[in-house]
Amino acid sequence: MQRGLLFKKTLYEVACTVLFSHEEIQILRQRNLLKTKLLDRRPATAKVDDRDEKFELLINDLINGKTDRFLLADPSAAKRYEETLLEALQQLKRWISDNAELADDFVVEF
Repeated sequence: MQRGLLFKKTLYEVACTVLFSHEEIQILRQRNLLKTKLLDRRPATAKVDDRDEKFELLINDLINGKTDRFLLADPSAAKRYEETLLEALQQLKRWISDNAELADDFVVEF
C-alpha cells in the first residue's frame, strides 16, 4: 500500500480476522475478558505525540469477525508483528480454555 501525495511511502499491512465460536464469545463476556489487552503496538503512520493507548489491540477489537488492519514500515517489521500476533492469539486460546470451566472447590489442611 502506498500513502502520500508527493512523497509516496510504501507501507505493509497485516490484516487479522478471528472467528470465535459462540461458546468462546460467551466465555470472554462472562469472564470480562473483552477489554483485555493482547498487544501493545505502534503503527508506521503514528505521530510522535500520539498516545500509546490509542494503538493497543484489545480482544474487543477482534470480536464478531471484525478485521484488524495494522500498517508497518517494512516487510521485516510486518513479519515480526505477524509472529507476535499469532503468539498472542495462541495465548488467548489458552485463556479461553482455562476459563471454560470453573475450578472445583477444594480444601487444603495444614
